[in-house]
Amino acid sequence: MTSPNPAPAPAPTPSQTVGPFFGYALPYEGGPEVVPSWRPGAVRVHGQVLDGAGVTVPDALVEIWQADEHGAIPRREGGLRRGGRGFSGFGRCGTDPAGRYWFDTVKPGATGGSAPYIAVLVFARGLLKPVFTRLYFPEDAAAHESDPVLADVPASRRDTLIAEREGDGAYRFDVHLQGERETVFFGYY
Repeated sequence: MTSPNPAPAPAPTPSQTVGPFFGYALPYEGGPEVVPSWRPGAVRVHGQVLDGAGVTVPDALVEIWQADEHGAIPRREGGLRRGGRGFSGFGRCGTDPAGRYWFDTVKPGATGGSAPYIAVLVFARGLLKPVFTRLYFPEDAAAHESDPVLADVPASRRDTLIAEREGDGAYRFDVHLQGERETVFFGYY
């Protein structure tokens, strides 16, 4: 005999994010110091990671990859133990309780027909994988016109990829994960 009220079909199991664990496993001492702050030509890149409501994300991790000031991409080991020597082109910084991150680095030179940029990855709760974006520099507006990646971004959204210059040698780049001011993110396959 069949039951008049059969059991409902099981629902799919929701996907789960891993973490937050970034403050325990991925940051390392000196991670935000791609170059020493005293190095000639050093710049500070800083900002906040914000969620869709504009609230800061205190447990995100920001990672950067970039060329050096001449546009050369580093091709040697040594990203974690720099000791003030060389340039690895890589940095990693966990956000603080106010969602802030910072890097001491150099402004990269242009590579492969692109305007100078820094590749930015953001790991955060609620994300199954990091999101990828680019940070461009405001003084390179002429080069932005011919950048092949920026050409694919609607003109109304390009400003989410351009840092704000703050004083001598500092740039602010806030990452908005969602919402009205959402940063443009790219898919890499």
